[in-house]
Amino acid sequence: MKTRVSSKGQIVLPAEIRQRDGIKPGQQFEVERTDRGEYRLVRLESPPNEGVIDWLLACPAKGYFESESTDDL
Repeated sequence: MKTRVSSKGQIVLPAEIRQRDGIKPGQQFEVERTDRGEYRLVRLESPPNEGVIDWLLACPAKGYFESESTDDL
């Protein structure tokens, strides 16, 4: 597959590759120069807790769920 370098130095991965490999915006890659004109692109693993803070911030505020006490059961 062919792609081009933009005027900002960005390389776009074709949609077919992104979809096949589940590449999402914001994922990081390492670029290694292996030889003149040859490069290796490796997707870096996300930390296991990446996104946890955003998930916690999306949780309802304290007291959102009104429930009866289980003390009387």
